[in-house]
Amino acid sequence: MMLSHWVLLLSLGAVQLAEGAEISPGSCTFEDSTCAYTSAFPFLQWTVNTEGHYVSVDSSNGSRGQKAVLISPDLHLAEWSCLRLVYQIAGSESSPSPSSLNVFVRPEGESFDYLLWSAEEHSDSWLISSIDLKNTTKRFKIILEGVLGLDAMSSVAIFEVKMSTGYCIECDFEENHLCGYMNSWNPNVNWFVGGGNVKNSHSILPRDHTLNNEFGHYMYVDSVYVKHFQEVAQLVSPLITTPISGCLSFYYQLQRESSNIFLVHTRDLHGSYDEIWKMGLVRQGEWNLAEVDLNAPVPLEVIFEVAFNGIQAGYVALDDISFSPVSCSGQQGMFFDAREAGCDFEESMCHFHQDDNNGSGWSRVKVKPNAYQMGDHTSGLGYFMIANTRFTGQPGYFGRLYGPSLPGNIQYCLRFFYSLYGFYKTTDSLAVYIFEENHVVQEKIWSAHETPKGVWLQAEISIHKPMPFKVVFVSWCKSFWDCGIAAVDDISVSMGSCQISGYYMYIEATNMVFGQKARLISKQLRAFTGKQCLTFFYHMYGAGTGLLNVYLSKESDINKDTLLWTRKGEQSITWLKAQIEYESEQQHKIVFEAVRGISIRSDIGIDDIMFQNGPCSDSSDPLQSSGYSDNFNEIDF
Repeated sequence: MMLSHWVLLLSLGAVQLAEGAEISPGSCTFEDSTCAYTSAFPFLQWTVNTEGHYVSVDSSNGSRGQKAVLISPDLHLAEWSCLRLVYQIAGSESSPSPSSLNVFVRPEGESFDYLLWSAEEHSDSWLISSIDLKNTTKRFKIILEGVLGLDAMSSVAIFEVKMSTGYCIECDFEENHLCGYMNSWNPNVNWFVGGGNVKNSHSILPRDHTLNNEFGHYMYVDSVYVKHFQEVAQLVSPLITTPISGCLSFYYQLQRESSNIFLVHTRDLHGSYDEIWKMGLVRQGEWNLAEVDLNAPVPLEVIFEVAFNGIQAGYVALDDISFSPVSCSGQQGMFFDAREAGCDFEESMCHFHQDDNNGSGWSRVKVKPNAYQMGDHTSGLGYFMIANTRFTGQPGYFGRLYGPSLPGNIQYCLRFFYSLYGFYKTTDSLAVYIFEENHVVQEKIWSAHETPKGVWLQAEISIHKPMPFKVVFVSWCKSFWDCGIAAVDDISVSMGSCQISGYYMYIEATNMVFGQKARLISKQLRAFTGKQCLTFFYHMYGAGTGLLNVYLSKESDINKDTLLWTRKGEQSITWLKAQIEYESEQQHKIVFEAVRGISIRSDIGIDDIMFQNGPCSDSSDPLQSSGYSDNFNEIDF
């Protein structure tokens, strides 16, 4: 298999900081040490290979699942920065448990390491990864974690870590790693490095734009190698993993003896392309500036694509790619945070508003739960939205709850929980519509069908519209005798399509005997000071349901777990939310334990486990997450 040009450069060991150049904080070439990075106890030690100038951990000094952790010194980013990592993971491609390399950030004063990037792909050469880091007022550390796989010859190696100011998508091509840009290999037409001592083209190539001399570097693609009509060469940027919005600019030069095409696309993780720029009339033989607005709310690659019509089509050269958070028109780039389009209604209606011109409208309410009526979905004790109460709704009444405006041409996933009560027929009693900005109805995208009444149910809708729009929840009171309560809660919006089906963990009671236990154990979690919050959802429904326990297992006391939380017996037909505050100044694990009840209908499920730094946001009654008493429908055994 032929490798991309930049990979060949890396395999020759050319990826090094300029000799004598000042090494920026957080950077290291591992020439003869780990610089200011330190190995963390009690994990495996990273070994410095002074001949190859890299650090590694392999199966000769560790076993499957063991990891080596390298911790950076304290870092501070006053400006947006890019972390580049040159690495290699070796082992068998068919291994069921491959080695992996993970990069975390550890903010000062917080209890958790946040995953920035992870890889487990094996290769025979060095690879490069680029990670954007937002500027922050907090100091932090970078954590490099190598985890050994099952293969007897597994290893993880790091050749270089480089921290530089600017966006990862920016590049002047003066360094051999090419900023992580990669040529998408084609048998005939490819992007190459030009300038410097490279003299491998029949075309008269330009001087670079950065240095404006023959020693500077740029990327170019030449038609001299074209064999077929409309052959395409693609130069692919590193993946943009941190949302950005602003102006992408670059310089290009071409010599065109016949028609050719130069385009810029974006490509998401699903492989969908979106053209954002196309070359028009330009001055040949000199550098031309191109600017285009780039909005990357989800992970994207930027692709520079050239298509030639024949061997006499000349060349296209590219240099000095840069990015600014200010749009090309001069306005500050406004990145849309999809999370702001959701609401749990605990504190307010957020960015939602109601349309009550024709009736009582939607109301934000709080209901005290009991065995005959449920509370809100978030905690069982909070607020949610209801419409069409039986005694205030008018025949033919429509209640509309408008969401905030959403930018167009982006894929969204809308999730919410709803409940219906008192309707003779639930069909169309609650629906979701798309409205244009001027409140004109565009289309209905969802409606409730015949569903269980009086319980919280979840709905997911994938939405993609070319123009800005609003999501509107509409409840219809058809007549006095068919006018019940429609409720919604925990509305969320995220980028990307909804998953067709979600996953959760559960015990299957039919395969167990009464009193039998099943344990789900977390990975090792590091020590922390203060409090942190564990949040998860659980499902306990069915006569004879058993126990669900959550334990804290400390490293120093592995034979005695501390009970943090418990539920016994049937709780609800819907998923319920639980929050647990706990402290641990030692390394520890969290253990979920399900105990089978007296009935084969006593399945227990858990989902959406999340840890957060600091106390739980709703800690008024951390054990009362279902809205019912601890012994509601309790089964003694």
